[in-house]
Amino acid sequence: MPDTTSPRPLRLGVAGPVGTGKSTLIGTLCRELSAQYEMGVVTNDIYTDEDARMLRSAGVLPVERIKAVETGACPHTAIRDDVTANLLAVEDLEQEFAPLDLVVIESGGDNLTATFSPALIDAQIFVLDVAGGGDVARKGGPGVERADLLIINKTDLAPHVGVDAERMVADAGSVRDGLPVLALSQRDPESIGHLREWLEGLLEQHRTGAHTPQDPGPMAPHFHAGDDKPHDHTEPHTHAHS
Repeated sequence: MPDTTSPRPLRLGVAGPVGTGKSTLIGTLCRELSAQYEMGVVTNDIYTDEDARMLRSAGVLPVERIKAVETGACPHTAIRDDVTANLLAVEDLEQEFAPLDLVVIESGGDNLTATFSPALIDAQIFVLDVAGGGDVARKGGPGVERADLLIINKTDLAPHVGVDAERMVADAGSVRDGLPVLALSQRDPESIGHLREWLEGLLEQHRTGAHTPQDPGPMAPHFHAGDDKPHDHTEPHTHAHS
């Protein structure tokens, strides 16, 4: 096991729209790293624990190391506005399985403006996929532009959905001002190796105190169905759901 000098594990958030492959990505991270690092996972869904059940059934970690948070509200609420439920789940894992090296927190699928609170995570990955459209990356947003790593996922599907994956990666790089962008396919071991290398580097920086957590910034004002004015996530608020 690595010689851990950090006072607690690295907390890594994974966010992105519905269907971009966040759960599959986390499963890959667990398979690649769990033999070397002590890990735990927290998933977020609105009314179910489906993502957690999927990861447990895949056998990527012992089932007790995968906890589910049912947010009961818009996914960003539990990762940005009131992170209490996620913090409790993370702290339970850290106490029960100490010492851990890495806890991965998966956001429920949300829009392009979703970001994690720095009170919850130390670093974050934002996930897009080619099926969402080749123009999505250049449209930007706080997660796309300022997450620690942007992943353009499912690149093997690009020819089937009429997307130029190389152009999409280049567009992403142009809005990220030098922050890393990774083209990823579960069918491409080389790209998975690059992901592992990035995360191992981040873990080493965290362990030695060289990593400084950055806040990508709050979500932009936006509308929910039935709203008559935009929500501004720079101020506390509540969501009403039927």
